[in-house]
Amino acid sequence: MVGGFYSKLGKRIKELRERLGISQQSLSELLGVSRTAISQIENGERKVSTDELVKLSEIFNLNVEALLDAKKEPEVILNDTGKKEKSRVKIRINVPQKNLEKFKEVLLYILDKVGSKPNIGETVIEKLLYFIDFDYYEKYEEQLIGATYQKNIYGPTPIEFGKIVHKMIEEEEITKIENRYFKYTQAKYLPLRKPDLSKFNGNEIEVINDVLNSRLSDMNATQISEYSHNDVPCLTTEDQEVIEYESVFYRTTPYSVREYSEEDIPQDRSAS
Repeated sequence: MVGGFYSKLGKRIKELRERLGISQQSLSELLGVSRTAISQIENGERKVSTDELVKLSEIFNLNVEALLDAKKEPEVILNDTGKKEKSRVKIRINVPQKNLEKFKEVLLYILDKVGSKPNIGETVIEKLLYFIDFDYYEKYEEQLIGATYQKNIYGPTPIEFGKIVHKMIEEEEITKIENRYFKYTQAKYLPLRKPDLSKFNGNEIEVINDVLNSRLSDMNATQISEYSHNDVPCLTTEDQEVIEYESVFYRTTPYSVREYSEEDIPQDRSAS
């Protein structure tokens, strides 16, 4: 045993890994160490280097401070019971019932349409959700899902994703499997029911289909992550910060999905 600090950190890492449904083997591949090393870390038998700590924070989509202290982890509340909970962190995401329902139906729609493609794993799904949300906001100046996206090393990631997916698995709306995609372990989701199309209007269906029928749904995790990093909303946001929807109006080609009139163009957009 290397010390109490690493014992506590190991338990925290194990908790986060299991919450996300990641195996020790998968985490070892993401971190670039052996599976035995992950077991040693979780048991408090191995020190974690600074570089590994930073990498773990990126894998779990948390800043290092929140990785070390559970009390500083962003809190996501699925507000479908009417119960109120005390906020324990700086970032508190309260997901209203209508947003929760829309998120679930959009995810099911994605899985129904393209989920069987071999490249469609968790990272690609998260980026498809981002482009659906931000494309819709750019075109219609209102939210479709309205998820909260945080920038990390993999690009924009919906903070609510993990908790909503966990709820959907519990309610047997989707199932999660792990398979191999080339040399990597891939987290993949399969729908257990059809999406409720009555939850969408015509404009929403159009935007969702435009994203899913584009080359984005053929990209692998690395390709779509790199592509999303160069979209203005992500490009202008600091790491671990929430991406502002309003920044979508400064998009440049090929990301912009709206034809702007002279009155629509923000002052700085004409120079891009």
